[in-house]
Amino acid sequence: MRRRILRLLVPLGLLAAVVLAVPSLGHVRHQLAAIDPWWVAAAVGLEVASCVSFVVVFRAFFRRVPASLSRRVAWVEMGSGALLPGGGVTSYLLGGLLLSEAGMKRREIVVRSGGVFWLTSAVNAAALALGAVLLELGAGGGPRDFGRVLAPVVIATPVAILIAASPFLSRRRGRNALPRWAGALVDGVGDAWRAARRPTWRLAGALGYLGFDMAVLACTFRGLGYHATAGALILAYLIGYCATLIPVPAGIGVLEGGLAGALVLYGAPPATAAAAVLVYHAIAFWIPSLGGLGAYAALLSQSRTDRSDHASVTAPTPASARRPRRRLSRPDRSLDALRPAVQGQSWSTPSECDANA
Repeated sequence: MRRRILRLLVPLGLLAAVVLAVPSLGHVRHQLAAIDPWWVAAAVGLEVASCVSFVVVFRAFFRRVPASLSRRVAWVEMGSGALLPGGGVTSYLLGGLLLSEAGMKRREIVVRSGGVFWLTSAVNAAALALGAVLLELGAGGGPRDFGRVLAPVVIATPVAILIAASPFLSRRRGRNALPRWAGALVDGVGDAWRAARRPTWRLAGALGYLGFDMAVLACTFRGLGYHATAGALILAYLIGYCATLIPVPAGIGVLEGGLAGALVLYGAPPATAAAAVLVYHAIAFWIPSLGGLGAYAALLSQSRTDRSDHASVTAPTPASARRPRRRLSRPDRSLDALRPAVQGQSWSTPSECDANA
């Protein structure tokens, strides 16, 4: 009970801190009332493009899974990441359960999902470096001090290098020296490397997934009449999202506090930053959430319909019937029916792919 109360008080406290940092909530309401609806419409379109980009890069790692299933699982992962606490961890867990129901082995799910996660994380790291370079070069203005420009890169670089080098380090030490779960995570990094060495057009989805979502925030600022510089926006976006590590449903209060605080730190007006983040979070919450709920409902509906049709086809014919009728049914695309197709695929680990290259 105490833990639940603390989890509720933490985001409320962060939200209260943001409210106190804003000179007047009346200014925020005024900003929201005066926002340009055309920029909001553009932001909605860009958020849809970001979600579609994730589906594209997800298909790059799960291309042997039936296309309809992989697309729906990708939408479910985005929706659960927006709705449930835990963000990416929760989303990959739910997606893994759906893939497991379809017959995919657990280790392969961890490795392939790890490939998606680490590739998108590599794009985040590259974006962090790009934002620091833009600010250091003075492109568009913004802060240029060490604490706000170079310190985030100095902190993130060693972690990124260690993760990127983990497959090579594990080979030198031997795979048997690692626990099974650690070996699967390292194989996920190796899967991301394999995809990078053999690029396809689907890998561009990793760039679109992050880039379009950042553009949503930029559009909300433009709708309020403020032009945020690229370098400041990139760094504030990536740093502000670190607040979502606190497990709060839908990131309510946490994301607003983290993003608005980071944007103010990089020079945005407090009232404008608070209004822009509120609109951004509403868009970034509802688009993937509705898409994920729709995809999950489609999976359940298709599964129930096909199981019902399959049961009616296989039901015993009454003895009194002289001429039994043939019943035509639609192809069975339920999770149970997809299991043989998924199990029939020959999945290979990143090391085996390198050996066959």
